[in-house]
Amino acid sequence: MKWLRRLLLLIAVLLLLLLGRLFFGGGHQPTSPAMSKVTAAPLHDPALIARGEYLVTVGDCAGCHTAQGGAAFAGGRSLATPFGNIPVPNITPDRDTGLGNWSFEDFWQALHDGKGRHGELLYPAFSYTSYTKVTHDDALAMFAYLQSLPSVHLPSTAPTLEFPYSVRNSLAAWRALYFKEGVFKPDPNQSAQWNRGAYLVQGLGHCNECHAARDSLGGTPQDVHLTGGQIPQQNWYAPDLSTRQNGGLQGWSEQDIVDLLKTGQSSKGVAFGPMADVVTSSTQHMSGDDLRAMATYLGSLPARPSAPAEPSPFNATTLVQQGEKVYTQHCADCHGKDGNGVAGIYPPLNGNSSVTEPSGINATRAVLLGGFAPLTAANPRPYSMPPFAQKLSDGEVAAVVSYIRGSWANKAPAVLERDVSKYRQTPVD
Repeated sequence: MKWLRRLLLLIAVLLLLLLGRLFFGGGHQPTSPAMSKVTAAPLHDPALIARGEYLVTVGDCAGCHTAQGGAAFAGGRSLATPFGNIPVPNITPDRDTGLGNWSFEDFWQALHDGKGRHGELLYPAFSYTSYTKVTHDDALAMFAYLQSLPSVHLPSTAPTLEFPYSVRNSLAAWRALYFKEGVFKPDPNQSAQWNRGAYLVQGLGHCNECHAARDSLGGTPQDVHLTGGQIPQQNWYAPDLSTRQNGGLQGWSEQDIVDLLKTGQSSKGVAFGPMADVVTSSTQHMSGDDLRAMATYLGSLPARPSAPAEPSPFNATTLVQQGEKVYTQHCADCHGKDGNGVAGIYPPLNGNSSVTEPSGINATRAVLLGGFAPLTAANPRPYSMPPFAQKLSDGEVAAVVSYIRGSWANKAPAVLERDVSKYRQTPVD
């Protein structure tokens, strides 16, 4: 219950305020000899800066650190969380409002340890739980690139978080539960390609930040990896990424994964919602070798347990008939009576992981708000799906989505009419 959670958190905060300095400290960590040697590296080396630009793109740093219509990497937006809004900082080299006075040690401490320049604990809206796996050399290249950017003066605002989340020292308890720092260690039993893919997926790609469920404290248990989950405050579901039995991408080949990440579409489906933004600003710019490495790693994820049996939506004959009627009228011309779509133009609905994901959110939002594939260099004129929010009632949307989720090879449960209204609006940062 919410009141019990808050009481327990309050107790934790009080204990941490009393013991925080003893156990966790708060000051800046002393520079190690190895780190001092790193900070003396030639940050103006063009090759290092170019490598850093690529790595910053892989990490999709601009996706959070650039406001719509704003200067690149200058912040200026807030991330909405279930606990309040957290402003995204300016990471241009401005001395007053950005990283201009930061040393590499400061940057490394943020990326690897989740601590700010003065040792303050950072809110995990910054994905240091994944970025901790980034190597020193890659972090140095990223820092060199960020320091080469044009300086933009844009102060950040203060977080607007509810108590006790507004007490930074309470993050020490959160970190104890959910954060394990440490650079990625290659698995000697796996190939170089697998290890490169694991490094990108687990580290800079920070895929688990979306593709894993979070609990009531906003954390993901350390043994939960890419099993799918709803993205907080965004009303989208990021699917399980296993391609094996019962996985969210069951039946996907490595080439399907590469195609989706490079072009925004594959024979199995199209990227839309938050994933379309990731493809646009990040993965389409990655090298073929790195995309294949990521696909190799994702292809090795284990099979998943069978989902609990759900009542079939087709027990309700009226719902089926209504959904089929809506589908025939509005959907079949593009997606086909068999749900297989048209290759390279209209995505299949039959066997589509965005259709069959557990919550039904993605298919519902696509019907209501439309489906917009990313514009990429390899697919500069993607086809889009128009929104039907103005044409269809909540009952009609529930019917057609339930029909699609239970037709052909799809065996997903129905969606409820009462849930449709929640997804008619697009959340705003």
